[in-house]
Amino acid sequence: QVQLVESGGGLVQTGGSLRLSCGASGLTFSSYAMGWFRQAPGKEREFVAAITWTGGTTRYADSVKGRFTISRDNAKKTVALQMISLKPEDTAVYYCAATTLGIGTTPRLYAYWGQGTQVTVSS
Repeated sequence: QVQLVESGGGLVQTGGSLRLSCGASGLTFSSYAMGWFRQAPGKEREFVAAITWTGGTTRYADSVKGRFTISRDNAKKTVALQMISLKPEDTAVYYCAATTLGIGTTPRLYAYWGQGTQVTVSS
């Protein structure tokens, strides 16, 4: 059974930083590209960042470029999202997801999802 478990969310002030982590089990982690998505109340789930199975290529939403960094550790089966200079508009539930279909930005391309972790940025 595939499990993706996010951690590291919380409440932070504008300009602050957080590091999200996602641990994977039940899949050959190094065979999957990994992505982070987020969903704010009343909004659709949106792409944040993705990384290829080797970690050699990354992709970011324009709204987070220069502020967020995605990384992975295949030995530990984890993917992380380092977030700096956080803004109130970054407030959302953040999800990690796994796909064998490349680092796409569309949620339907991702086969497996975690339960999400809440990030709240206060103004």
